[in-house]
Amino acid sequence: MTKLLHKDLTEIIIGVFYDVYNTLGYGFLEKVYETAMAIELDERGVYFDDQYPIDVFYKSHKVGKYFADLIVENSVIIEIKANEFIRKDDECQLLNYLKATNIEVGLLLNFGKKPEFKRIAFSNVRKPDINPKK
Repeated sequence: MTKLLHKDLTEIIIGVFYDVYNTLGYGFLEKVYETAMAIELDERGVYFDDQYPIDVFYKSHKVGKYFADLIVENSVIIEIKANEFIRKDDECQLLNYLKATNIEVGLLLNFGKKPEFKRIAFSNVRKPDINPKK
């Protein structure tokens, strides 16, 4: 049996996700859910950054920037969606975020008609030099 990386932390985050979903339900914009998640994480004493800027590099060139919805304990990227269901391009988006950082675990949280989440892991061993030296 394989031990999941950051298992305890992701279980807390998923619990927060369901608490927020059960309170707010379906139909709000992603930002509403993000703010509610932040409140709930803060109330539980879990460290996080919201709208955290992350530079994307190609070789040694900065080619873009994205903002992670939430980064929890500097260990898990959370991407929040409010779609009818999780789409493949949502999964690809989170995977690319993981590839662009030293973070190895991501959670895709969808506040759709039915709450659903997807856990994605991408080992740093498989990543090219994501922090190029200048």
